[in-house]
Amino acid sequence: MRIMGLDYGSRTVGVAVSDALGLTAQAVETVTREEENKLRKTLRRIEELAGAYEVDRIVLGCPKNMNNTQGERVEKTEAFKEMLERRLNLPVILWDERLTTVAAERILMESGVRRENRKQVIDQVAAVLILQGYLDWLSRGGE
Repeated sequence: MRIMGLDYGSRTVGVAVSDALGLTAQAVETVTREEENKLRKTLRRIEELAGAYEVDRIVLGCPKNMNNTQGERVEKTEAFKEMLERRLNLPVILWDERLTTVAAERILMESGVRRENRKQVIDQVAAVLILQGYLDWLSRGGE
């Protein structure tokens, strides 16, 4: 079984999945939507991907503030977590995602990806970083 990583944003969700051994994370796609609160198609696409990759759990990035407080985005992420759990009947683990978008931007810049092309993949790279952090934690005896 595989693990799915998600970077949930106001208009996009970056998706990554682990390899079958749970060692590495790979980018899959970015799910986009027209309006922040219209999540039906987004949930359906994540459900399709979870089935296609035989996912047994999901790691969802939790955007805490740098001072470890929780803002409005955390509340929306927790609501999205509940929707995912109800719809997919899979456990969803919240994972601290502080600075993953910054790290993703740096990786893309260092890789020579042009600014106009970064927008298309930054959420996927952030999802990979979220998932890889979780996989590394598991390999060190986490859980």
